[in-house]
Amino acid sequence: MVAVTLSQFLVPVISSMMVGHLGEVELAGAAIATSLASVTGFSLLVGMASALETFCGQAYGAEQYQMLGVHTWRATLSLLVVCFPVSLIWVSMEKLLLLMGQDPLISQVAGRYAMWMIPGLFAYAFAQPLMKFLQSQSLLLPMLLSSLLTLCLHVPLCWMLVFKSGLRNVGAALSINISYWLNVFILVMYIRYSASCRATRSPISKEAFRGINEFLRLALPSALMICLEWWSFEILVLLSGLLPNAKLETSVLSICLNSISLLYCIPYGLSCAASTRVSNELGAWNPKGAQLAVRVSMFLAVSEAVLVSVTLLAARHILGYAYSEEEEVVNYVTEMVPLFCFSVVSDNLQGVLSGIARGCGWQHLGAYVNLGAFYLVGIPAAVVLGFLLHGGGKGLWIGILCGSTTQTVLLVLITCFTNWRRQAIIARERIFYERLPLQNGLR
Repeated sequence: MVAVTLSQFLVPVISSMMVGHLGEVELAGAAIATSLASVTGFSLLVGMASALETFCGQAYGAEQYQMLGVHTWRATLSLLVVCFPVSLIWVSMEKLLLLMGQDPLISQVAGRYAMWMIPGLFAYAFAQPLMKFLQSQSLLLPMLLSSLLTLCLHVPLCWMLVFKSGLRNVGAALSINISYWLNVFILVMYIRYSASCRATRSPISKEAFRGINEFLRLALPSALMICLEWWSFEILVLLSGLLPNAKLETSVLSICLNSISLLYCIPYGLSCAASTRVSNELGAWNPKGAQLAVRVSMFLAVSEAVLVSVTLLAARHILGYAYSEEEEVVNYVTEMVPLFCFSVVSDNLQGVLSGIARGCGWQHLGAYVNLGAFYLVGIPAAVVLGFLLHGGGKGLWIGILCGSTTQTVLLVLITCFTNWRRQAIIARERIFYERLPLQNGLR
């Protein structure tokens, strides 16, 4: 799952890197479009699809195999509907950026880039439920091979469309679309013809439409849980633009944010594994197995956090050169690394705890935690430390770190005081409440 997450993360990053060789305006436009696309679209789809980690994972543990296909169809239909209003936002991105006071030329480039990415949004809406469908069954090899193959083909494809076809930044957006749809095609072919999915795949039926409300009851808080966290870091970058010496502060915080997003692929992969194991065990009426999975995943999270933090501290004097040759930027990044390490520890713990929450079906609690942690603690603390106390970029980062730490502490408390037998009962009720009425024709 770590490799899958990293491979998919690198697809838009590589496109932005290619566009960066076209000029500063093209790079700025592509960066803004990619950032806003993540905030307004991709994060929403990832969050909603995460509800399948509860539904499909617990159904698979309870051996209700046909329900995996039904839940996946519900998710796909719901995500496709969401894509239409998101597409309208992307079509209007140039106007929105102009209203926000952005440079007209950069706004034009960003708007065109976002508009050409719309087909990729619909591909993403197909891919996310398919991946959760396979993840719930621990069928990770096809996901890994598909993601790696897509990434390997994306590099030459993007290069050709950007530099050889004359499409320039539009070619970069088109390459993302093609790569996302290629990933969908490979996953669909595997699910359709693999014997491993014979028991769980199912054609679309009325059951999928009847249960969309049940899916949305968990999908919407699941989306809020993920989006509230993603949005807080984007707000951090926007706030950095209001600081004195905004160019330096924004550059350094963007470097830190890009680095932590890359490193977050590791705890996110662990969180997916934890979610799968916990949901499977709860669905199979094995609360002790779920509790053991929690302990193992937390041990792995702590171990990985220590390893990455020590590595970053050892490389703090050279980390900045990966992004810039400006001595001022490199020195500032070196000063930020200790704070960055605290964020790595917090992200590892809360990432895995969020996966446990998804496996149990606690998305509504996760949404409340993230709302309180980041918007009642983190962002206000960042404003106070960054502006009122003149802490600059360090103050902003310490503020958001306070929010992340609060989030981690609250999730730890919720997990520690969990009655796992009660969670197993809730999981079985969730599965069979729907399954039995469907079998008896009561819906």
